[in-house]
Amino acid sequence: MPHNTIPATRVIDETRRWLKEIVLHHNFCPFAHKPFQQETIHYVVSEASEPAAVAEDLIQALLQLREFDTNADSDSGAMETTLLVTPCCFDDFADYNEFLNVVDLLIEQLHLEGVIQVASFHPDYQFAGLEADDVRNYTNRSLYPMFHLILEKHIAQARATHPDVTSIPQTNMDLLEKQGLAETLRQLKACRTASP
Repeated sequence: MPHNTIPATRVIDETRRWLKEIVLHHNFCPFAHKPFQQETIHYVVSEASEPAAVAEDLIQALLQLREFDTNADSDSGAMETTLLVTPCCFDDFADYNEFLNVVDLLIEQLHLEGVIQVASFHPDYQFAGLEADDVRNYTNRSLYPMFHLILEKHIAQARATHPDVTSIPQTNMDLLEKQGLAETLRQLKACRTASP
């Protein structure tokens, strides 16, 4: 389904709603509450329809986050993490998954290994070994294809305050299995803005 007619403001509004009503409500990421509440999540909508152009937008987002981290004083906290949303590209999860190799290459070329980590979310996200309709995939299913750019130092801080970080993915999957596919789909659909 093409998303190129959806305004960027709507993409951001729906993404914020998904974060609040799905990710935070279910505590999928215990470390996301603080940046969401303090509004230090930077939302970027790439209107590119080709992977090469998305790569350019990704480079800019990576460099912007690095620059902020390098120059920000300790009290500013205006940008802790970035969500780059690509509503016009990567409808096919296989294409998106393949592009993650480009993401890794860009991180290496920009000398950002150990500085910024990228997490992946897609409407049709599918973990290896799971069927496409397995509810457990929805821990990483979003309304639009997106790349979550995270400063490694914040990950280190979060790990230091959580009793067992490695248990989070399985805990999330167990929660969705208990909730069931029908309710999970209902909640995700509710994050969409009603058509006028």
